[in-house]
Amino acid sequence: MEIVTSRLILRSARPDDLEAMHAVLSDPRATRWWSTPPHETLEQTRAWMDDMIANGPDHPDFVIELNGRVIGKAGFYVMPDIGYILHPDAWGQGLAAEAAAAAVDHVFGVHDVETLTADVDPENAASIRLLERLGFVGTGSGERTWNVGGEWKDSLYYALSRSDRAAKRTGQAPA
Repeated sequence: MEIVTSRLILRSARPDDLEAMHAVLSDPRATRWWSTPPHETLEQTRAWMDDMIANGPDHPDFVIELNGRVIGKAGFYVMPDIGYILHPDAWGQGLAAEAAAAAVDHVFGVHDVETLTADVDPENAASIRLLERLGFVGTGSGERTWNVGGEWKDSLYYALSRSDRAAKRTGQAPA
């Protein structure tokens, strides 16, 4: 499976993506709001990659390539929850938004799902802005929802309906 955007290729993970994804998942800046602490070993990343690969090529969870280099991942490891992470070298260029939008549009295009969801740390302002640009709306919050490396994190919950995404793409108000 491969999705091509103006700057990116989103594709199924392969074993040879291991070192590039380890560079992302072992970086404390990248994993600041991730669901696990930074990976300490290549073996941790290998297990994570093996799970991603085991989901199969039709599963909408993708590695992100920029100019032939893997810079992160975006998609739906568990439907209907979107997740994305980029290496900090790729931050600030709109690449996460481009990748997430492509993944969202792909899922609405090929899967029978009416609503997508997201769980974001309230301190992760960049991710909140990204979700809202895509048309996600806040649906609630929770305290102490994730324990990451012994530290409790809170959650803001977001949702995006198929009709709201279609309206966002055409520039119309949602029905």
